Amino acid sequence: MSAVLDRYCGSVFWNSSFLERPDPDLPVCLEQTVLVWLPLGFLWLCAPWLLSRLFRGAAPSSGFSWLYICKQVLVPGWRCLVIVKKPNSLLPPPQLLVLLSQEGVRRTADAVDSGALFLFWVLLVLSGVFPFQTLLRQVNVQLTTFYRLVPQSPEASASFLSRITFHWFNSMVATGFKRPLVQDDLWELSEKASTRSICRTFETHMQRHLHRARATLRMRQERALRRQRPPGGGMANGVSQDVLVMVDSVDDKDYPRSWLLVSLAKTFWRVLIESAAFKLLQDLLSFLSPQLLKLMISFSQDSFIYTWWGYLYAVLLVVVAMLQSLFLQQYFQRCFLLGMKVRTAIMAAVYKKALVVSNDTRKESTVGETVNLMSADAQRFNDVTNFIHLLWSCPLQIGLSIAFLWLELGPAVLAGLAVMVLMVPINGFLATKSRGFQVENMKFKDKRLKIMNEILNGIKVLKLYAWEASFQAQIQGIRNQELSVLKKFSYLSSVSVFIFACAPALVSLATFAVFVSVSPDNVLDAQKAFTAISLFNILRFPLAMLPALISAMVQAAVSNRRLEKFLGGDDLDSSAIHHDSSFKSAVSVCGATMTWEKDTHVSLDILPGRLVAVVGAVGAGKSSLVSAILGEMHAIKGHINIQGSLAYVPQQAWIQNATLMDNILFGSQMEDKRYQKVLDACALGPDLELLPGRDMTEIGEKGINLSGGQKQRVSLARAVYSQADVYLLDDPLSAVDAHVGKHLFERVVGPRGLLKDKTRILVTHGIGFLPYVDEIVVLVDGRVSEVGSYQSLQASGGAFSEFLNTYAKESDKSQQGVTRSSVKECQKLPESRAGQRLIENEAMEQGQVKFSIYLLYLRAVGWCYSTMVLVAFFMQNLAFIGQNLWLSDWTNDAVKYYNATYPASVRDMRVGVFGALGVAQGLLLFVGTLLMAHGCISASRVLHSRLLANVLRLPMAFFDTTPSGRIVNRFAKDIFTVDESIPMSFRSWLLCLMGVIGTLLVICVATPIFTAVVVPLAVVYYFVQRLYVATSRQLRRLDSVSRSPIYSHFGETVAGLSVIRAYGHQERFLRHNRRTIDENHKSVYAWIVSNRWLAIRLESLGNLVVFFSALFVVISRDSLDSGLVGLSISYALNVTQTLNWLVRMTSELETNIVAVERVSEYTQIENEAPWVTDVHPSDSWPEPGRVYIEDYKVRYRPELDLVLQGITCDISGKEKIGIVGRTGAGKSSLTNCLFRLIEAADGRILIDGVDIAKLGLHDLRGRLTIIPQDPVLFSGTLRMNLDPFEKFSDEAIWQVLELSHLKEFVAGLLDGLYHEITEGGENLSVGQRQLLCLARALLRKSRILILDEATAAVDLETDTLIQATIRQEFSHCTVLTIAHRLHTIMDSSRVMVLDAGRIVEFDTPSALLHKKGHFYSMAKDAGISTGISTAL
Repeated sequence: MSAVLDRYCGSVFWNSSFLERPDPDLPVCLEQTVLVWLPLGFLWLCAPWLLSRLFRGAAPSSGFSWLYICKQVLVPGWRCLVIVKKPNSLLPPPQLLVLLSQEGVRRTADAVDSGALFLFWVLLVLSGVFPFQTLLRQVNVQLTTFYRLVPQSPEASASFLSRITFHWFNSMVATGFKRPLVQDDLWELSEKASTRSICRTFETHMQRHLHRARATLRMRQERALRRQRPPGGGMANGVSQDVLVMVDSVDDKDYPRSWLLVSLAKTFWRVLIESAAFKLLQDLLSFLSPQLLKLMISFSQDSFIYTWWGYLYAVLLVVVAMLQSLFLQQYFQRCFLLGMKVRTAIMAAVYKKALVVSNDTRKESTVGETVNLMSADAQRFNDVTNFIHLLWSCPLQIGLSIAFLWLELGPAVLAGLAVMVLMVPINGFLATKSRGFQVENMKFKDKRLKIMNEILNGIKVLKLYAWEASFQAQIQGIRNQELSVLKKFSYLSSVSVFIFACAPALVSLATFAVFVSVSPDNVLDAQKAFTAISLFNILRFPLAMLPALISAMVQAAVSNRRLEKFLGGDDLDSSAIHHDSSFKSAVSVCGATMTWEKDTHVSLDILPGRLVAVVGAVGAGKSSLVSAILGEMHAIKGHINIQGSLAYVPQQAWIQNATLMDNILFGSQMEDKRYQKVLDACALGPDLELLPGRDMTEIGEKGINLSGGQKQRVSLARAVYSQADVYLLDDPLSAVDAHVGKHLFERVVGPRGLLKDKTRILVTHGIGFLPYVDEIVVLVDGRVSEVGSYQSLQASGGAFSEFLNTYAKESDKSQQGVTRSSVKECQKLPESRAGQRLIENEAMEQGQVKFSIYLLYLRAVGWCYSTMVLVAFFMQNLAFIGQNLWLSDWTNDAVKYYNATYPASVRDMRVGVFGALGVAQGLLLFVGTLLMAHGCISASRVLHSRLLANVLRLPMAFFDTTPSGRIVNRFAKDIFTVDESIPMSFRSWLLCLMGVIGTLLVICVATPIFTAVVVPLAVVYYFVQRLYVATSRQLRRLDSVSRSPIYSHFGETVAGLSVIRAYGHQERFLRHNRRTIDENHKSVYAWIVSNRWLAIRLESLGNLVVFFSALFVVISRDSLDSGLVGLSISYALNVTQTLNWLVRMTSELETNIVAVERVSEYTQIENEAPWVTDVHPSDSWPEPGRVYIEDYKVRYRPELDLVLQGITCDISGKEKIGIVGRTGAGKSSLTNCLFRLIEAADGRILIDGVDIAKLGLHDLRGRLTIIPQDPVLFSGTLRMNLDPFEKFSDEAIWQVLELSHLKEFVAGLLDGLYHEITEGGENLSVGQRQLLCLARALLRKSRILILDEATAAVDLETDTLIQATIRQEFSHCTVLTIAHRLHTIMDSSRVMVLDAGRIVEFDTPSALLHKKGHFYSMAKDAGISTGISTAL
């Protein structure tokens, strides 16, 4: 029975699981069958007995009560509604007849209520409980969805009229006018406009066309190889030559080409066709207006035409204009949305590519360049897509204009056509030159952003070394080159503007001159002249747009090339990584040869559940082995098999700008027991007590408010929580205290730890843990030298055995050999108080852009330039009006010389003056544009210089609490706006303003009565404009603010790429990126619609201007000559577009000037102390190197607690001081104070008697030397990384390289000292980077050296060499060492023990050990107290 009902319903009839839950329910099938049939069955059973009364003798009937009538009407009425809703159920069901009959039976005098009917209704209600519950659940889901998506856009439910007039947007405009809009006011994007939907479609087409392009590339390369191979089959030489040729031409040929535009076109073809249809209709309608103008002039000349014809023409003019406006706005709406979607597709594709890109492609494109692809290049595609239809619309308009002109002026139009044809080669030349300049400009922009990105990443190192000036000069040099190219581009643009400003004037001049010259009978009358002028005005738009379109196409072509090269680059090849469950081992490296810059040849088998240590000297290939297992390296041969999932702890911990909990969970579900277990095992409990919000504390970008040790433990906790099968631990214990390291090994990594049943590969520099591992792999020069247990390797007498014997003493002294301060200290933790975010939301100006910002920009341009530009543009507009007034007067000659010979002298004068005024327009515009280009480039230079100078002088606290993406956004998008968008906006705004004023003046002169309409129109215009600008401006600000997180998230992703890939979380990060882009596009979408909302209203106003000017012409037909009629209406027809453009340009200018506001904001933030002051130390300072600290107190901000609480100590010259302390003791704060990264709240520091607070920061920092905790390198040559100011000779540099044990390595490099370091020093191991930092210190020859946990990333052997170098080369210096491996400070003169910002012990190591205080306790935790005591 159940199976039959299953088939009947098409769903499950019964399943007991529906009742076995807290909220029981019934299957829908059961609800729609049994629960319906039960009450109806009861009704049918009772029906015979109840209806039998119909056949008894007639009983007296009671009257028709209102209740009875209502029942009889409502029941059939309800049935009619059912029929309307379900037309297929036309016949009334039998039960309805039964009910009505029963009610009829009850209408007898002695009738009482029916018990059967009462029971039927009760059964019906009870049976309806579960269906009602199901209905409620469905409604609840819909309501939940609704409330989650609030606010919904009213566009979806808007009526047709509301959609075509954009009336549905009124509520947003009203809100924006009442108060500044915020992100929460913006409406959700529709599903079609969401990044997810766009990307899904685009990627389908992209993959198909990219695959074809790659196949074409392979064929092209094969053909090139065949062509290059010399005859006679010369083998190796020929091939290598071919390869060289191909490498040289990589920019032009070695990437898949011509696939991106096709993919975009296939993705958005529907929108392209819709917008093309609207554009075609608008273009065709635009040619009706000149014909109506012709009829209007004819009407004014012929007094016999009835007046009603004039009114009809006026109405037709406004109807045609309104239809044009509606079609144009629909076209623009689709085009701008298309631009937004194209930008979305490109940004998402670049982000996705960055997640899967191979290391070779990564090296070609730095983070700065890739950010440029997402910002500048995607924006260029957006811009060109807005006007893509002009490619066919401009030629169409030009063609139709010429056709109609031919009808008016005959063959004379060919003269104008010839002028246009002559301009084609000029356009081609300008476009070619522009493209070259654009490519060059983008190269400099990429280079500048790349260095800027590195500066922001390594800003602390720059400040510590006082290198800001060198990097400032580097960026300024690149910026000057960039502006030099921009200046050439601007000159070219000025020539282009001149040619296209002259074009309409020259075309009309040539046409009119030939027309009146070919025959004395050809006299220019008003009909011909102003119909022609209207057609020339239509012609003016495509001719004016062509240079902008060509420029945009050129820029887009450059961007297309760059995007195709990046997106067409090779993906990470993971084919060498297998997941074959038939292997017995957990990780098998089968004869694999992997390469990065140096080949790694490895064969290795690791059994499941084993703990394997990987050891070797710096540069031996330990991290490369880990990278190979992760699939990050290029496999030449062999493969790697991994059973199960991976977790990865990198050598330099990667921390997200999120809460501590989010960093540990890393996208996994929260399980309290497991989470607490992981926190305890990773020793994060005490750290949580220090954090104001415990595990909900927000961690800053790059983990700035955590110490190195805390970051590493969070990174380890993330791996442990992931419950993976194989763990790759790249030296995670080097960054923590000895006792913490011991705890982590015992509780997490070791034989009894949380991961005891997992496969663990531990890369380590220390030897303390080696006896407890299952197996040791020894690497030498990228190869496996030895594999075995600790005992077997020790007994083998190999390299490992010698190493152990040499360092056994150190090993005895320190069980771990990895003693490093867990926390530099929680420097910024106080900044993250409960209820306060560490990284605040980006500040955003509100309300109108202050007039002072415009003045700031004009001052940067220069008042002289600004005034001259204004005068030039004003004169150009006067020449334009003069030319048209002259033409109006010229047309009156037709009446004056009617039936008379037209004098040649008058004709020549008319033509000459008309032509002179046309050329004058072009020249004045050329001069104005040239002056503006000069001024705007000067402004770009000034604003960028101020921004750069101020950013480099900001205190460290600013960089700690500001995401780098936010700062990069100022140097990328905002400077791009200042460079390229603002000059164009200013020029267009000035020209539009002059145009509108000139138009209204001409109409008022022609028909003075028009002035009565101007005032109310101006009032309406003003209010519409203010409503719009308030909303638009704030939407643009929201766009800028919501754009920064896209770049921040991207930078964060690139930094943690190997971690994201290892955990397989690419999809989660893609989703986050899509959400971030969607948030940004909410404001972009609203801004696009706001433009259409404005345009339709302004164009309606403009259309009223056309109507009233035509109406007043009809009213004043007897007092006007035909020349003024033509002039008035042709100007009015032009004003619609000009009015719209004026407000658009006003808004765009105000929108773009926000970039100046944002740049200015960063130039007004308070700086750190001056780099140089009047107080200069002597050249030999500091000589003895004595440091005296007197009652020194420090807090990070005025409202925060002290982190150093009155430190007093006296350190003699040449003393060697070890500084130790537990978490939060203040060790790094003390070193920061010596360099004045944080300033004193009280007290002072004297170095050789000089108060450091009175010195300039560069005088101070340039005389001290630090080897910092994190080895930061910059892209550039190796030499530049050591000596950016080029103060030292090559000999001096080779000498310090020898002392820092790098001479052999550098000498083996192809370019030696000029070896290119990649971004962040990625082509060197962390140990080699640290040795380079040692070389920097040796080169500076300072009398005071600070070692901030400087040797944690190097192996014990290298550490010993470094310590020996420091002892020898800095024997005459004062050395302050923040303790890492405790044995390294046992020979210190004295040891300073800090606790809670105070010195609690300060004496010789032996005295402190005998004292058995804090230091003794720490040494005991490290397992070295006894050994040292005995030795001493």
